[in-house]
Amino acid sequence: MRSVSLHGMLCAECIIYYFCAHIFQAMRVIQFREAICEAMSEEMRRDDRIFLMGEEVAEYNGAYKASKGMLDEFGPERVIDTPIAELGFSGIAVGAAMNGLRPIVEYMTWNFAVLASDQIINHAAKMLQMSGGKYGAPVVFRGPNGQAGQLSATHSQAFESFYAHVPGLKVMTPSNPYDAKGMLKAAIRDDDPVLFMESEKMYGDKGEVPEGEYIIPIGVADVPRKGSDVTIVSFGKVMKAVHEAAEELAKEGIEAEVIDLRTIRPMDIDTIIKSVKKTHRLVVVEESWPVASVASEISHRVQLHAFDYLDAPVRRVMQADTPLPFAVPLIDEAIPNAARIVKAAKEVSYLVK
Repeated sequence: MRSVSLHGMLCAECIIYYFCAHIFQAMRVIQFREAICEAMSEEMRRDDRIFLMGEEVAEYNGAYKASKGMLDEFGPERVIDTPIAELGFSGIAVGAAMNGLRPIVEYMTWNFAVLASDQIINHAAKMLQMSGGKYGAPVVFRGPNGQAGQLSATHSQAFESFYAHVPGLKVMTPSNPYDAKGMLKAAIRDDDPVLFMESEKMYGDKGEVPEGEYIIPIGVADVPRKGSDVTIVSFGKVMKAVHEAAEELAKEGIEAEVIDLRTIRPMDIDTIIKSVKKTHRLVVVEESWPVASVASEISHRVQLHAFDYLDAPVRRVMQADTPLPFAVPLIDEAIPNAARIVKAAKEVSYLVK
């Protein structure tokens, strides 16, 4: 929070009025999609090497309206509609980045971007090493990730752990509008390829976002809720269920410390270890399958660096180990929710009582 000067105002009423006015002037409530748009627009004004490309990003203002108004401001040379060819335009972005530009690629969904994985994994991620440091690939690949309701198996996959497996890539997943703007600006300025994973279920979410410039560094987790009884780690839209679960646990006298990982690779393991050393219990929540997951990596690192501090086994709350179904009752059964998180937190708490 920025400091304020009261310039001789002495009465309590004046102080409260000035302080509140300052806060409300500095902050406003906007949608997640608007935070994304602001981040891209501000960075494009700052650096004319940056451009946006993807399906429907220009004339249609983006499939989820995250690029609304950008074509009018920056023109068709910097906001570019592409064919439905993810592999092709991802390759164009990598080539442009190798030649000094800084592309932002929007995918309609990361499910479609499976077609682009060759360019992301075999070219963007490896270019700096294979060229002996002569060519980098400062590209931001962004779009919605994970399930978004009744979209069935091929349109409902979470890819954080898939891409975090690859050296040379950075993977980020915001959970709210404030983080979305600050994290995306950091991603755009980074000299490595960054995968920025959003959600169709978050674009309409509203939250406070400052009017001024701010950056959230890559690789720094957030601790939005302090607690002493159990650590709950998660990221992305599942944070909504985590916060709901933390509220329910508090009603039963269990104070959860909540960590929003924000960046998957590089991972802020130090914040997690510090918390586990205090709470002695860990639950990891992830919107993905359990095998080779982000939660598996967190569990490994915690047992490696804080095994003696654990009073109970680490619990994971994951999507069911099956392609996501179409029927609503089956979806609700398959994905992480507040009730399952509460159950896991109670299990690790009661094991030592």
